[in-house]
Amino acid sequence: MIMRIFQVTTSPGQEAEFGRFFHETAIPLMNSTPGIVRVLPGGPREESSREFSFVMVWESLEALRAFVGEDYQSPHIDPAEAELVESRSIKHYDLVDS
Repeated sequence: MIMRIFQVTTSPGQEAEFGRFFHETAIPLMNSTPGIVRVLPGGPREESSREFSFVMVWESLEALRAFVGEDYQSPHIDPAEAELVESRSIKHYDLVDS
């Protein structure tokens, strides 16, 4: 399984608008995506008030590629959120049994 960590820093002043997008669009979309085993959305804290993240566990690299395409190592965003985002990052790991 693949663990994918996606992080976004919103543009200044766009925290509330991005928060609505995150809760109303992004979380439901990820929860309904075939190939995802688990979604752990993370919202801002006082010390990181503009940061949002997703930790996603995918069944396989093939399932991830089926969703985002061959360029799975780039942090894709929905065009509707592009103006709300200052920066984004993506990292992938092999999930390790605990």
